[in-house]
Amino acid sequence: MITGETGTGKELVAESIHAQSPRKREPLVRVNCAALPDSLVESELFGYDRGAFTGAEAVKKGKFESAGDGSVFLDEIGDMNPYAQAKILRSIERKEICRLGGNSNIPLNFRVIAATNRDPEGLIISEQFRSDLYYRLDVARVHIPPLRDRKEDIPLLAEYGIAKLNRRYNRHIEGISANARSMLQRYNWPGNVRELMNVLEATYIDPPGKKIRCRNLPRKFIMRFESSGRLPNDERRFIVSTLLESNWNKSFAAQKLKWSRMTLYRKMAKYNIVENRRPERD
Repeated sequence: MITGETGTGKELVAESIHAQSPRKREPLVRVNCAALPDSLVESELFGYDRGAFTGAEAVKKGKFESAGDGSVFLDEIGDMNPYAQAKILRSIERKEICRLGGNSNIPLNFRVIAATNRDPEGLIISEQFRSDLYYRLDVARVHIPPLRDRKEDIPLLAEYGIAKLNRRYNRHIEGISANARSMLQRYNWPGNVRELMNVLEATYIDPPGKKIRCRNLPRKFIMRFESSGRLPNDERRFIVSTLLESNWNKSFAAQKLKWSRMTLYRKMAKYNIVENRRPERD
């Protein structure tokens, strides 16, 4: 059972558990429990035989059968209705399934990894989650703290995200500048790892140079950062960094900051920023 806030990376943890287990050569089948309609629970999870209902012209394997000797990842299982929970419990306990419309049980050797962004104990108290299924799943608990409580992980997560985005977009970004990394580590990330990955991906729209710098970070993120109460000192540093990277070209710096030249001049006056063309280390 993997628990944690939305966006903390529960699916990444599930993938890691599967990839480092003896089942790694077998499938990892994902099920989004929150998006599974009640009317399709049985057919999606357990499959169906030919003639089980109108339109069932061939046998279809369900998620559990497709996993075989691999893993079934039940994401957001806390949002699944009690009827579906009972069906899953029976399959887990007996290690077998029966297709919809079928007459025989099919033995399987799958392993279940479940995840929820809700408090499972609280769901049991409110009778939204079966206690017997909870005790069957909660043999090993992995809780993922929110990103704001483990900011030391941000550089490593950013490195992972950049490597993944480089492969996806065929880029060769080498990393993040010291100033940009400092900004990322001072933000509280209410959207957790998912928000961090979103910010990194947004920088690839207008591809940076070898490194992602403060001026490459999306304006919406900068606005959220500014409203988080961590300025003005950080804003001054951000403006100076952008001016240095622009070789004090005010028009170019204002464009990168998505400000007018007058706004840039006003901010420079506010923070007593004086032009200095001497190169500074990042």
